[in-house]
Amino acid sequence: MADLDLKALDKIIKNTLSAVEKSKTQIFEIYEAARNEMENVKKDVEKVKQETINVIFLVDELEKKERRARLRLMEVSRNFRVYKEEDIKDCYDEAKNLQIELAVAREQEQNLRRQRDELEIRLKQLKNTVEKAEGLVSQVGVVLGYLGNQMGGVVNQIESLQQSQIFGAKIIKAQEEERRRVAREIHDGPAQLMANVVFRAEVCERLIDIDIDRAKGELRDLREQVRGCLKETRKIIFDLRPMALDDLGLVPTLKRFLDSLKERANVHGEIRILGEEKRLDSHVEIGLFRVIQEALNNIEKHAKASSVKVIIEFRPGFVSAVVEDDGAGFNSAETAGSESFGLLGMRERMNLLNGQVTVSSEIGKGTKVSIKVPFK
Repeated sequence: MADLDLKALDKIIKNTLSAVEKSKTQIFEIYEAARNEMENVKKDVEKVKQETINVIFLVDELEKKERRARLRLMEVSRNFRVYKEEDIKDCYDEAKNLQIELAVAREQEQNLRRQRDELEIRLKQLKNTVEKAEGLVSQVGVVLGYLGNQMGGVVNQIESLQQSQIFGAKIIKAQEEERRRVAREIHDGPAQLMANVVFRAEVCERLIDIDIDRAKGELRDLREQVRGCLKETRKIIFDLRPMALDDLGLVPTLKRFLDSLKERANVHGEIRILGEEKRLDSHVEIGLFRVIQEALNNIEKHAKASSVKVIIEFRPGFVSAVVEDDGAGFNSAETAGSESFGLLGMRERMNLLNGQVTVSSEIGKGTKVSIKVPFK
């Protein structure tokens, strides 16, 4: 009877996790579709903007020609006795044709500007959809991990501690391999494309010699927007999988992250190492870095801190870390029952590594996150 109950429980757990995973997949498909549409609209915006610039050049050229034709017509009209009737007619026809061409070009310019504005509005809406879908995927992923840990704990009570550790390490390895793949794709695709667009914008800026202020203003705006996108793309790459973690290890990667935190949020970071620094197993370094990273992200978003201190201590058999800021703080006793997804994710990672994480804070006295992870 006990074996039958265990099988039924295992089936319920698998079905539940499968349903959540399916929801995550569906949200990700929405995200992918919206992102692809956003890229297509970006291309359309660039195409329309280039066409608008070409039409602006055409309008300026036609205005000059039309102005010269009118002056010529006025001259011929004043001296009609000097010119033949055929010459006068030719001048009149030329001026009339140029006026028609100019009117058509101006109408085309207005249509292109209107089309550009509509595409930019659509692009902004698609960007919001992509950001929301991406956030949902992340949140569902955290919930999935949390449910997997909580439900799996029921079955893990009959399993050995070694099996639990292997299972947790495999989960972290799978997650980080996926992060590595996405980071490589973003680096080879959007980041390179944005850099190329910046270069093209600079070339166009040097070539423009008609209506300089208006044309350069639009191109400068475009260039700054693309640079912002490039900067954000590189930040996403770092958040997904910092390459330095594999090559240099935990401490150098944290130093780089603190430098970027100072640049982004003007939060001064200090790191201290106690004991003999050493490389740890990959899954231990990854788990520890992610927890510290989440603590630093929370400081950036919520703490209103001016400085943060990170202390890493290497001891025989375990490594500990403390992340402490001088921010606004909060009443940790009042929020104990309403932990955020970020804190839940931190606890989840520590559970998989058989580690511990505690958060203590007081209003006006900052926040302290303490972490301890064993290793062999």
